[in-house]
Amino acid sequence: MKIAVASNGEVVTGHFGHCEVFHIYHTENQKIIKSEKVPNPGHKPGFLPNYLNELGVNVIISGGMGGGAIDIFNEKNIEVIIGAQGTAVEAAQSYLAGDLKSTGSVCHEHQHHDTCGE
Repeated sequence: MKIAVASNGEVVTGHFGHCEVFHIYHTENQKIIKSEKVPNPGHKPGFLPNYLNELGVNVIISGGMGGGAIDIFNEKNIEVIIGAQGTAVEAAQSYLAGDLKSTGSVCHEHQHHDTCGE
């Protein structure tokens, strides 16, 4: 399984589309066996969910995300976990342990004036 964590540096980003990088963790038997960083190729509506699908991602973790992206991930059968905080690796490990659940932190405005999580 591949888990992508939208991040700024090593920390989970507050909004998926504006992250600096995606930490992608390759996992087997609930353990991370390989990790890589993929730069965000740019925020265009609908692009990133399809891009991550092409990379073979099964789970996306972020602090917040817009409803349009969530819908596309759902269509691609990619699990969406939003409301995450902390470092990317800790978020991935928490997910693998079954301790990280989505809070439903949907961003409702594209400008994101502190609306993520409301």
